[in-house]
Amino acid sequence: MLAPFISELDKIAPSFPIHGSQVEILQTPADFYDTLKAKVRSAKRRIFLSTLYIGKSERELIVVLQEALRANPDLTLHILTDALRGTRESPRPSCASLLAPLVAEFGPERVDIRMYHTPNLTGLRKKYIPKRINEGWGLQHMKLYGFDDEVMLSGANLSTDYFTNRQDRYHLFRSKEITDFYWGLQSAVSSLSFRIDPSESEAGYEKVWPAGNAAPSPLDSPKEFVSKATERVGQLIATTSRMQSSTDTHDTSIYPLVQMTQLLSPDASTELPALTHVLKTLSLPEFSNSSWTFTAGYFNPAPSLTKLLLSTASHHNVVITASPFANGFYKSKGVSGMLPDAYTLLARNFLHDVHTRKKDLAITLKEWQRGTVNEPGGWTYHAKGLWVTLPSEANPSLSLVGSSNYTKRSYSLDLEANAMILTSNEDLKTRLGDEQRRLQEYAAPVTRDDFARTERRVSLKVRIAMWIVSLVGGAL
Repeated sequence: MLAPFISELDKIAPSFPIHGSQVEILQTPADFYDTLKAKVRSAKRRIFLSTLYIGKSERELIVVLQEALRANPDLTLHILTDALRGTRESPRPSCASLLAPLVAEFGPERVDIRMYHTPNLTGLRKKYIPKRINEGWGLQHMKLYGFDDEVMLSGANLSTDYFTNRQDRYHLFRSKEITDFYWGLQSAVSSLSFRIDPSESEAGYEKVWPAGNAAPSPLDSPKEFVSKATERVGQLIATTSRMQSSTDTHDTSIYPLVQMTQLLSPDASTELPALTHVLKTLSLPEFSNSSWTFTAGYFNPAPSLTKLLLSTASHHNVVITASPFANGFYKSKGVSGMLPDAYTLLARNFLHDVHTRKKDLAITLKEWQRGTVNEPGGWTYHAKGLWVTLPSEANPSLSLVGSSNYTKRSYSLDLEANAMILTSNEDLKTRLGDEQRRLQEYAAPVTRDDFARTERRVSLKVRIAMWIVSLVGGAL
């Protein structure tokens, strides 16, 4: 039953054959943080970290990195974040000022800090659009955490909430070939990014565009930047036969998927085509007894994906999203505080579409809540992904994990990295099923009647928040 998926995926993206035992699925934010620190401490050759940002107060993580670098002179560290998000607070303490001292202590030969800047924000637009709002024009959104020949894919950034009380997903792949692919991806984007150097300035750092970069600065020559980026990134993600494997027996295929629309002209991104293919395949009659679970903390899937989810022939399907009380924007200051209501409206509209398509018995919407945000014991929900269980199977054979929020923004503005897992390994399928079920422990079904209750009604102000959602796409 996996064959119809594989035949087309092989045309879209490279694949790496491994054994199911080479995939470890972590459960909690604490598991994620403990594993991250343990892998840093045990790394011998390289550490590479791609994230939207590192929290400006993450001193413990910096100390762990320092200790690892001091203990092993052969170890190198490579960090890639987003330039807008990573310098938002400057000249006050920021991600950039937190990381610059690592370069000062260990030198640029061992520590390379890069920050990617979108080519969509230049000139007068960059000059006059306020910080935070300016992040709506595109971000480095990949989450790749690599250590020697292992790499972890997640949707989690590197800050305290993601280490303690913000639920996400975390898959660790023990494969040199897969790790080398994502290392190559980070290296390619780093060669299109500013370097962060220590400085005596008030901000504590300076952004430098190295002469050896693969393109001119996006702030100076955005069109040439995209042209050179297309050459640099396009050849990396092109479909090629990568069938080398460290194991003689494999029962699992990993397809690295990337979405880098703003860097590619023409767009050769692989995530949206691959996900589209999977959902279209599920609309075939032979998959009528399959099921899927789709989750996105910020529920605003691209219109094409919503249409495909509604058109599948599958039964017993589940959508998991954050309750307003588990939304990272709950009671935040300014217009962003209206975003939870905006996502409520989007979820209500989705259920209306489900009802219109007569899919009420096939698709269930669940809201995830564990306490209330910013109250003792309160968590936020940031997980995203897809699981597909084939007919006559009890657990998923296919899953998608990574940084993407599956929004219109994800497919037009941000840099995303994901992995699609196809497996016949029974143990891995069971673990994928456990992950899917575990995420639903704090999720409860909601209906059209629930959204009709007085306390769930949304005000006219939400239309403003809807505009913000369309701008930032739920990627912050």
